[in-house]
Amino acid sequence: MKRSDKKRVAKVVECLEQMVPNPCTSLPYDSPFALLIATLLSAQCHDEQVNRVMPGLWKKASTPQEMCLLSEAEIGALIHPCGFFRTKAHYIATLSRQLCERFHGEVPNHFPSLESLAGVGHKTASVVMGHAFGYPAFPVDTHVYRLARKWRLSVGSSVERVEVDLKRCFPQNEWFRRHLQMITYGRLYCNRVACKPEHLCKICQALQAFCG
Repeated sequence: MKRSDKKRVAKVVECLEQMVPNPCTSLPYDSPFALLIATLLSAQCHDEQVNRVMPGLWKKASTPQEMCLLSEAEIGALIHPCGFFRTKAHYIATLSRQLCERFHGEVPNHFPSLESLAGVGHKTASVVMGHAFGYPAFPVDTHVYRLARKWRLSVGSSVERVEVDLKRCFPQNEWFRRHLQMITYGRLYCNRVACKPEHLCKICQALQAFCG
């Protein structure tokens, strides 16, 4: 990494630590299965909506075994406010059955196994691996992707390339913390409303003045 790039990364870290000192997930969960379902529901849906839907779903079924007793229509009715509810209901029903048939009803702590489940892509698997199992991962959602490119931490056009670049920017033991900080910072401080050319957020202003 070039010296100028190292300075840029250091400035980002400094600001993130100031602005988001205690990052945490906005999707509360009490089990790896709950986190897996909540993360799946959060696709193209605000976390606040997911958090409103999850309690009702969990009263009906809080384990893969219980979820298998519900029809896709029943699951769909419970998660309807999240959008794309039919597709998500199909994924939830199918992956619950897969967990029971192939993993003894437990969420696996292994990337290939997680990504073999219906509706579970690399980002969702990374969230579960990082949060539920403490595995060093750097999930790239829309906020992380946008900020990584905006702050020139990556010039990659694909999510895969951005993830590789971000992992090179930060030590492995910081990956998940930086992921959480970037998500929170993007939601609160660096969006179309809060960060404009005439009034830049703290990091964008610092990078403009510090790194050009």
